Amino acid sequence: MSDIKTYKDLLVWQKGIEIVKEIYILCNDLPKDEVYGLQSQMKRSSISIPSNIAEGYGRNYTKSYVQFLIIARGSLLELETQVIISKELALITQDKYDNIINLITEENKMLNAFIKSISE
Repeated sequence: MSDIKTYKDLLVWQKGIEIVKEIYILCNDLPKDEVYGLQSQMKRSSISIPSNIAEGYGRNYTKSYVQFLIIARGSLLELETQVIISKELALITQDKYDNIINLITEENKMLNAFIKSISE
């Protein structure tokens, strides 16, 4: 943990940024009438993931940090639901769905492990 000088060194934050980029790419392919619907919600929830990881890191208090990580996990699951809805409505392809769901699954495991490690 001594190699961690800033939240940007955290792999869980870096994976969150990767998810944001992939969601923005995915949203480019959504129908224009979804700009204020799913597209807006997906962008907001994806941005919330690394943002809450960073904000919690900046609090410098373990209990507060855990709370922000839990919020990040909630945003991740919100995003997962929105991606599932997009797939169910045939707005995204199976390949795009599989790609983002794999990233979400990885991030969820990382968040769960990180929450557990700093809670102990």
